[in-house]
Amino acid sequence: MKKNLLTEDWTVVLLGFIIIGVALLGVKIPSPSFGWETTVDLSEKVLTAGNLIKLGQLFVFTFVIALLAASVLGKSVASTAKGFPIVFVLTSLALVLAGNAFLKNWNLEAVIFSLTIGLVLSNFFTLPAWLTESLSTELFVKIGLILLGTSVIFGDILKAGSLGLIQALVVVISVWYFAFWVSKKMGIDEEFAIMISSAVSICGVSAAIATSGAIKGDSKKLSYVISIVLITAIPMIIFLPFIAQALGLSQAVTGAWLGGTIDTTGAVIASGTMVGEEALKISTIVKFSQNVLLGFAAFAISIYWTVTNNQSATVQEAKPTGAIIWERFPKFVLGFIAASLLFSFVISSETLDSVKGGFKALQGLWFALAFTSIGLETKFSDLFSKEGKKPLYAFLIAQLFNVFVTLAVAYVLFS
Repeated sequence: MKKNLLTEDWTVVLLGFIIIGVALLGVKIPSPSFGWETTVDLSEKVLTAGNLIKLGQLFVFTFVIALLAASVLGKSVASTAKGFPIVFVLTSLALVLAGNAFLKNWNLEAVIFSLTIGLVLSNFFTLPAWLTESLSTELFVKIGLILLGTSVIFGDILKAGSLGLIQALVVVISVWYFAFWVSKKMGIDEEFAIMISSAVSICGVSAAIATSGAIKGDSKKLSYVISIVLITAIPMIIFLPFIAQALGLSQAVTGAWLGGTIDTTGAVIASGTMVGEEALKISTIVKFSQNVLLGFAAFAISIYWTVTNNQSATVQEAKPTGAIIWERFPKFVLGFIAASLLFSFVISSETLDSVKGGFKALQGLWFALAFTSIGLETKFSDLFSKEGKKPLYAFLIAQLFNVFVTLAVAYVLFS
């Protein structure tokens, strides 16, 4: 077997910054449109020749990255060359489905469609070995996370002001530890517990993905957590604004409550819009503050996991040294933080505005590619039966705690 030129984490950092560098040099990343409401919209906005050309350009761009990664990592380039186009087509179908206005209003994100498509194919059809061999789930997730770092801007903390930052810190820390404590009390393994805690306390899908990458988590557990996050967000979008109205909360308090409890940014915006302009503004800013904390949380979780979960037989009985910690530390987290620092303090706001749309689209695509891959290598029994219902109960208990704690903090700070 061909020796790897670089570890996967360093390969991800290299490829992530190649993508960033190409965009900063003026090469526009194609951003095809997937939004549609009616079949007429679908044919006139999504399935047009111009839009399909953009999608083709995006395929070429990501295909080259995937082939380069396979070559550097010593994987089969031939399998990747055959398998990646199939994964891309399936993922594109998921993106089109997620672009439907009705489904978007229900906060059904592309990752849930890409996961579902992959699961249906893997559970009802026999897939060729070369296809499953070509799947690079962790690679796709980590490239997406490097690009996510470009949108985690530290200036967003300043926009939120001191109140938004105080709320974000109190909520994230208290809810994370409560969720972790509940999960452990229910006998859930530490890996699963950390994913649940990050998802419910920080920013849902992105936090779960970042945490899973930081601890080299089981992709099946990650899929379970993300499914819970997305399904739970739907009733919260609808009912929290009505509960706020019944309680007579001001728009400011309501916005802070929504931003601190609902787990995905899209769902926060949808719910805030139902209340009013001030609620929408404050909910978005509070959610931005929590999103910015994702980088710090991923770094802290990486250190914790590296120190406490070493499986190497040669050092299990010894105290982890600096060298051991560095060897096991997930290096892609450094790429995430470096991208965030670069776009927070070095890149001008004008340049940021010109490239952020392309980065966001590309980040979403890599995540969707990863979840198509997870679906293609997963059986339904693995996804939903492995741990029973305990993770669901732990998540719901933690989310209920989140709702009450955040309401109390929002009322004290914003009323």
